[in-house]
Amino acid sequence: MNEYKKLVIKEWAVEDRPREKLSKNGPRSLSDAELIAILIGSGNTTETAVELSRRILSDIDNNLNELGRKSIDYLIANYKGIGEAKAISIVAALELGKRRKENEINNRGKITGSRDVADYFQPKLGDLNYEEFWILLLDRGNKIKDSFRISEGGTSGTVIDVKKILKIAIEKQVSSIILCHNHPSGTLQASDADVKITRKIVDAGKLMDITVLDHIIIGNDKYYSFADEGML
Repeated sequence: MNEYKKLVIKEWAVEDRPREKLSKNGPRSLSDAELIAILIGSGNTTETAVELSRRILSDIDNNLNELGRKSIDYLIANYKGIGEAKAISIVAALELGKRRKENEINNRGKITGSRDVADYFQPKLGDLNYEEFWILLLDRGNKIKDSFRISEGGTSGTVIDVKKILKIAIEKQVSSIILCHNHPSGTLQASDADVKITRKIVDAGKLMDITVLDHIIIGNDKYYSFADEGML
């Protein structure tokens, strides 16, 4: 009996080859699995690259944000046919997607509402398995001057230094700031600690003539705005 052999991509029918399909019809014609298949190039002895990619996505409920949370070691350990080079390709591609999103927000030049802030921080914070606290610095026209990571912590919280936040705002000579942190659990509920630290920073900012415009909580692909909810 001949040993079963899985076809490699170059042996598939032309219309089923992801690279040829992308070249002919454009990237939007490909599924997420087909795009990942292009990155990894080949599958294993029992799965084609597309089949392996579909299984990877199926394991995370087809959520690319969740895939962005996975490490190189996780991909290598859990999927036969994914070695270090292929895992690095997947992680690098997802990182490029995040940076493209950041550039889009920077190119807008002006923050017009909570959605803009969430879009700016989602690529930075949405995939993290631990909390980070950031501030966004704005000029009088609500244009982004800079952003700073204030702290990072565990899965349930991080320590916030109010003096550090005000020191940065004063040094950068900004008139307003926006606070942002993530909830790795995905929940959008503002905790008592979130409310207390927000009020503390708002009150301290008033003494320095620095306005806190909003505090955004990032949870997976959604967000919570203190300003939108009347919490400021």
